[in-house]
Amino acid sequence: MSDHRGAPADQAGPLGPGTPEADGVRRFWTRLGLPGLVDVHTHFMPDRVLRKVWAYFDALGPLTGGIEWPITYRAEEEQRAALLRDFGVRAFTAMLYPHKPGMARWLNDWAVDFARRTPGCLHTATLFPEPDVRAYVGEAVEAGARVFKAHVQVGAYDPADDLLDGAWGLLAEAGVPVVIHCGSGPAPGKHTGPGPVARVLARHPRLRLIVAHMGMPEYEDFLDLAERYEQVRLDTTMTFTDFADRLAPFPHRALPRLADLADRVLLGTDFPNIPYPYLHQLQALERLDLGDAWLRAVCHDNGARLFGV
Repeated sequence: MSDHRGAPADQAGPLGPGTPEADGVRRFWTRLGLPGLVDVHTHFMPDRVLRKVWAYFDALGPLTGGIEWPITYRAEEEQRAALLRDFGVRAFTAMLYPHKPGMARWLNDWAVDFARRTPGCLHTATLFPEPDVRAYVGEAVEAGARVFKAHVQVGAYDPADDLLDGAWGLLAEAGVPVVIHCGSGPAPGKHTGPGPVARVLARHPRLRLIVAHMGMPEYEDFLDLAERYEQVRLDTTMTFTDFADRLAPFPHRALPRLADLADRVLLGTDFPNIPYPYLHQLQALERLDLGDAWLRAVCHDNGARLFGV
């Protein structure tokens, strides 16, 4: 097997309730004395959009870094949601994102319905730099959106674009968190990296940004931002896994800083678009040896407090 190949899909076992993997996930959080998990980075999208995303991974599109990326949980929507519940995930997101103007409002309309019909889903919305962005972000917040997704790499936009300024201000005032993919992994984009995000935070220091993938591979730069701005958080998505360690390992020297930010690190996984079993992300966090209190905070308590679940 190539160094850049993830675990084969069948390593996770058959999908569905009562699987050996689900038992393993439940043992993980039961041992920690938790009531379950809160996962702030899971993807649910309109079916035809998600299938295009999977096709992009299958074709080793440029934004994957040309890395072979088998999708472990390639299943129908209802089955994927049921599997998260079987894992004991108490709350999860529907991370969705546009790659062009005119798409975000349509995705947000879909997300309203998905959240209503999906137990455990934190109503998720998205945005794109376009003239009506502040208006539809406001509409999404009024409709009950509890978290937003911004994808700088896929959208190929500058998060400090003036068109977004009103939307960031609105979200900062409303206290609605934004999970933002802004690091340069797995492939850099024109506007990825810490610089553009730092400009956003300089204007909106109370904006609740959750940096996806811990800012991979610019981990320490994004740790700097988290230490500077008390509302900045980091999600664990794919970080510390064998797959990520081969591509962009987290620097060991930065682990004490990660321990000190225990109250602002959140569990994220990228389910279902991961090339290994869900359980591996949890095991990867456990083997950091930062202690059970850190794991409890990251895997449940921080997210539960942030979203009131």
